Amino acid sequence: MFFQDGGDILTAIKTIIMIAIACVLLYLAIVKKFEPLLLLPIAFGMLLSNLPMIKDSSAIMMHTEFFTDPQYMTDGKYINVGYICQHGGLLDLLYLGVKLGIYPPLIFVGIGCMTDFGPLIANPKSILLGAAAQFGVFFTFVGALVLSALVPSISFGIKEAASIGIIGGADGPTAIYVTKSLAPALLPAIAVAAYSYMALIPVIQPPIMKLMTRKKDRMIVMEQLRPVSRTEKILFPIIVTIVVALIIPDAVSLVGCLMLGNLMKESGVVDRLAKMAQNELMNIVTLFLGVTVGATATATSFLSAQTIGIIVLGLIAFCFSTAGGLLLGDIMCWLTKGKVNPLIGSAGVSAVPMAARVSQTVGQKENPSNFLLMHAMGPNVAGVIGSAVAAGVFLAMFGNL
Repeated sequence: MFFQDGGDILTAIKTIIMIAIACVLLYLAIVKKFEPLLLLPIAFGMLLSNLPMIKDSSAIMMHTEFFTDPQYMTDGKYINVGYICQHGGLLDLLYLGVKLGIYPPLIFVGIGCMTDFGPLIANPKSILLGAAAQFGVFFTFVGALVLSALVPSISFGIKEAASIGIIGGADGPTAIYVTKSLAPALLPAIAVAAYSYMALIPVIQPPIMKLMTRKKDRMIVMEQLRPVSRTEKILFPIIVTIVVALIIPDAVSLVGCLMLGNLMKESGVVDRLAKMAQNELMNIVTLFLGVTVGATATATSFLSAQTIGIIVLGLIAFCFSTAGGLLLGDIMCWLTKGKVNPLIGSAGVSAVPMAARVSQTVGQKENPSNFLLMHAMGPNVAGVIGSAVAAGVFLAMFGNL
């Protein structure tokens, strides 16, 4: 049996570990149903790239060195698309969609088609909760730099710290979009961490929610939201796109595609396109993205002190993002004299609609007559915009360094 790195014992052990990790992720996706649409293709891509094969075999579908080793790149830093098309395997070709920044914006078009911004329009204050939930992004950005200074075996620069911090937004496509530009070598670990924590929202968030809120506040029943007109829903994506383009141009590729999808849905004049974007397009791109990102998680690149650091920092980012939304929720509850249930603050992370459902579940356990889902959807969709804006800020600040 030959291994891609030469067949030594250490490589064999690492390969076995990676195959085991892939099988665990497959178990979580299939048996536990933790974000299966994402975890299953990621795990199977990881399995494919770590199967023992002869190094020069034509069966190898993914060559991570084509995207990271300067000798295969143009001018030592730009991917050589022509070379990859000529010598690459199937997953190399599909991975170009990640490296060229094609897949994440396309996914945002589909997300836009499935998103109802009505709760946010009806309660504009909830955008503050979506913004507060980005606290973990910037906190972990600083934390990654501090960890790098304290632990010699972990070397995170500014770009790597920004890529790790964006995990706190709980948005896999956004994390991938930032990382492929700022720290491509960390893409496997960051992608797996981002999607894993998204899948574990029902496990991670409830303890934090109970820790940071009082029982009597969790029982608050909020007033029904006002109806939102069709005109408001049509104008919203247009206005948001213009405002974001003027303030943070680097976020337009994500926010613009999100709003394009939403406008297609709300306008009602392109139903065929809207249905295609939220079904066929979304499913195909998710499959390609998941398999290829998983395939980059080879034993040599994934099993390292940096990966452990990324997984730990990613959890910190996600927890602090949840805490940031809850803290502002507590403040809003106090300022409104009990009219805002602070639990909706935890939905400020970008995982739509899972985070909103968790707010609903926890709130209903405290008070069976409590229905927070629509109220939580406001900060939830605001979190999608917030994470994209945070990504634009990082790209604007560090993209040209």
